[in-house]
Amino acid sequence: MPDLGKYAFTVLAAYGASLGLIALLIGVSLWQGAKARRALEALERTFD
Repeated sequence: MPDLGKYAFTVLAAYGASLGLIALLIGVSLWQGAKARRALEALERTFD
C-alpha cells in the first residue's frame, strides 16, 4: 500500500464507506429477492 501521508485516514474512510455501501446494497438486494420469492410463491398457491 502506498504511503498516503496525511490523507491516510480520509482515503481509508472512503474505502470503508464504499465497502459498507456495497455490502448494504447486496444485503438489500438479497432481502428484496427473498421477499419477492415469498410473494410469488403465495400468489402461485392461490392458483392451485
